[in-house]
This record gives sequence, structure tokens and C-alpha cells, in this order.
Amino acid sequence: MKSLNIKVILNLSGVLLLLNALFMFIATCVSVYFEDHLSYPFLLSGTIVGLGGLIMMYFTRDRRKHINKREGYIVVCVGWLFLIISGCLPYVTSLFFLPNDHIISENFSVVNIVYETVSGYTATGTSIYDNVESLPKSILFWRSTTNWIGGMGIIVLTIAILPFLGIGGRQLFMAEAPGIHTDKIHPRITETAKNLWLVYLGLTLFFAALLYFGGMNLFDAANHSMSVIATAGFSTKNAGIMYWNNNIFIQYVLIVMMFLGGTNFALIYLMVKGQFKKIWKNEEFRWWVWLIAGISFIVFIALFYVVYPNYSTEVYSWSNLEHSFRSSLFHVISIASTTALAMEDYTSWLSVTTLIFFALFFIGGSAGSTSGGITVIRHVILLKNSWVEFKRILHPNAIIPVRYNNRSLNQSIVFHVMAFFVMFMITWIASSILFGLLNYGVTMSFQNILTSLTITASTLGNVGPGLGEYGPGTSMNSLSEGAKLLCSFLMILGRLELFTILILFTPSFWKNN
Repeated sequence: MKSLNIKVILNLSGVLLLLNALFMFIATCVSVYFEDHLSYPFLLSGTIVGLGGLIMMYFTRDRRKHINKREGYIVVCVGWLFLIISGCLPYVTSLFFLPNDHIISENFSVVNIVYETVSGYTATGTSIYDNVESLPKSILFWRSTTNWIGGMGIIVLTIAILPFLGIGGRQLFMAEAPGIHTDKIHPRITETAKNLWLVYLGLTLFFAALLYFGGMNLFDAANHSMSVIATAGFSTKNAGIMYWNNNIFIQYVLIVMMFLGGTNFALIYLMVKGQFKKIWKNEEFRWWVWLIAGISFIVFIALFYVVYPNYSTEVYSWSNLEHSFRSSLFHVISIASTTALAMEDYTSWLSVTTLIFFALFFIGGSAGSTSGGITVIRHVILLKNSWVEFKRILHPNAIIPVRYNNRSLNQSIVFHVMAFFVMFMITWIASSILFGLLNYGVTMSFQNILTSLTITASTLGNVGPGLGEYGPGTSMNSLSEGAKLLCSFLMILGRLELFTILILFTPSFWKNN
């Protein structure tokens, strides 16, 4: 195999460390403001990470500026490894400044810290902490920050500054976002990355202001805005969003945030520019809208006519009607966008609604969004290809392409989608078996098997909480060490859309082409 350009890999990893250090310094300022005694740990962590990044950049400053596709995949994987390791430092250094009976000290283990950090950066949003309200403000802010920078992808942020380093970023962009296609809003990939991050930042600030004026304090508004726009789910409250259950305005704001978080950000950019016709012409967006509307209607019927009448004597009141509409829309968007927030325990409703939410674990949001999962566009192409196969059976000599957005898709794209879907399902089934063995042993019950199936589907799809034993509002602290490590790997695998990681384990990747 042609020798890898190790210098460019280390150089770009150094850039990632510098960016991570910058966010640690911001968390230092938060600690100083709230006087939670963790300013030194964050300052120390940021200094160590920043110096490490500078040293790596200095000794690799004469690197070759061009990177090929293979090196792009390696940079992303190595970069995420450095990101996670460095992201663990604030938790570790805080141990020296907190009492032994503090929740961070009590729950400290290498596996727990790795799980919490990976859950943050992959925008999965599950936690090992049972009582997050006892965490220092700076740690809460750091958790939300990892959600935020991992949601859009810190590699994409790096691409936005690569012109200053004299490096092209297309291979990195495609390695971290290896979907069907990447909608470009500018001919240059770096300009696309910049515009996406500007939209991301603008939405974060805008919705933070709405949440603040809606009733949250500034700290909670900022944290939830960062977490929700990233379709993650970390909260500053033990009850999560249920803490504001009486605030209908906040719930509707969160609905809009989760919907936009699950929408292709290139389309949101067009929305900002007022090009609404182009948005509706996008086939995936139309499917995304109708999917949410259709499933929400089914859940609404179940809530209005079956579930809520058990809790109210005024069955057909306006209150029940509006509550059913809001709750169905909130939870469907929440699960479909892989945010997995809950305004109530939806697992206690009906078996059929639980099955619907489980099915949503495998949908995901749009390509080019902050959502995880298989994504809507892949399901659309699979459905269209299945329909075309019927026509091909009837007309074996006809050339009938799969069409998307009024264009014929290359057959290689269809094969890629089919391969991704098969790999996703195989990975889910295999990891479910392994999770069950690691967490329950060979004597697992039927309920344990169901839990294993839901928790692995949730982590692989970066959804967050599972169903049943590890449902909404439940911490993952009781998982075995092996199960936590497996879930951490699945979260990274899902965040980088399988192939970016799995391709490293194929012999052909390391052979000279």
C-alpha cells in the first residue's frame, strides 16, 4: 500500500484538539461565572488539549497539503478518537476539586466517562448520571457543548477553517457525512461548511432566545438550545423537558427545533434566503413532512380516543384535543429526529404506540441534518427500488431506473443504499445478541431480549433512550461495563454511518490501488 501521509493526519487531528480546547476555555468562563469551583479543571484540560494540538501542528507543519480519500477516512476516525479522549479530561480533572461523595466521584470509572463523552459527541444524549441537577453548572454546560459540536460535526467545523491551513476539505466532508449525496449550497465545499455552521449557530441563538422568553432561565435555555438543535437530548433537569410540562409555548418551540434539526440544513439555508419553492421541490423533505404528519395523526387518534379519556372526564374537550395533538406531534418528531425528548412517559400508553415508536428508531431524519438513524432518503430509495423491481419482473428487457428528485439515480447509489441497510440490520442483530450476553448473561429472560433489541437499535441510530427498562428519563448507569463499551462503539458507528468505521476493517482499504 502507498504510505499514508501520517503528518497530515496528525496535523488535522491537532486542529481538532485546538477547537476542542477552545470550547473548554468557554466552559471555564461558565465555571467562573457560577463559582462552581471547576474553573481550574477546565482551564487545565483546555491547556493540555490546546498544547497537545499546537505541538502536533508544529511538528507536522511541513505536511503534504493534499489528502486522498483513504486518508480522509483515517483522519475522521483518528480525529474522533482524539476528540473523545480529550473530551474526557474535564471529568477526570474535576475529581481533584470535588468531594468524594459528589456524583461525579461516586460514578467515576473510565468506562462511565467514556460513555458519557461518546454519548455527548455523537448527539445520542443518554447519560450515566441519575441526578444531573447535582452536577456543577460547568459540567452541565460541557455536556451540552459536546452535543452541540458533535451534532453538526466538528470535522465540518474544521473544514470551514481549512483554507487558512492550505488544505482541501472535500474528502473529510464526505468521510464524516457519507450519505447518498451532500447538498451543496456553494461550489466550494469549505464555503458550504461555513454556511451550514452559520445557519446552525444562528438557529441555536434564535431558539435560545425563544426558550428564555418562554420561561426558561438563560442557562437552561442555552443548554437546551444547543442540545435540541443537535437532536441530542442532554438536559439540565432530572425530569428533562417534563420539568416544563405546564409551559405549552416551550413545548411548541421544541417541536419546531426538533423538526428543523431533522431537516437537511442545506434546505434550511434556502429557507433563510426565502427560496421556499426549492425546499418543497426536494423529495426527501416532502417525505419527511408527510411521514411526521401521517404517524402523528395515528398517534393522535390513539391518544384522543383511547389513552387520555382514561385520565379525564371531559373526553372530547378542547383541552384533550389540543393535548393529544401536541403530545403526538412532540413525541413522533422527537423519536423520528433521534432527539428522544419526552414530555411524558410514552411507553405507558398503548402497545401499538410503543411499536410505532420502536419502528421510528430505524427511520431517522433527513440526510444532511443532525439526526442519526438510517435517514429518510435511504428508505425512499429502497421503497422506489422495490416498486421498480415489480415493473422489471413484468418487463425484464426494459431499462427502468430509480428516479429521485426527477432525476435517474446511478445504480451504484441504489446498491450503496441496499448495502447500508443490510449492514445496519446485521450490525443491530449481532450487537443485540452481544449486548444481551454482556448485560444479562446466558440466562436472560424474554424481557431482557426485548430490552437488548431496543437499546442497541437506539444507540446505533443515535436516538437516545430505549424502551422498557431503559426508557425515557432512565440513566444507563446500571448497565454492565461491557455493555457500556459496546453501546459507546455503536454510537460512534452510527454517528459516522457505519462505512466510515467498518471500511477500516476491510483488507482492500489497506491495499495499494
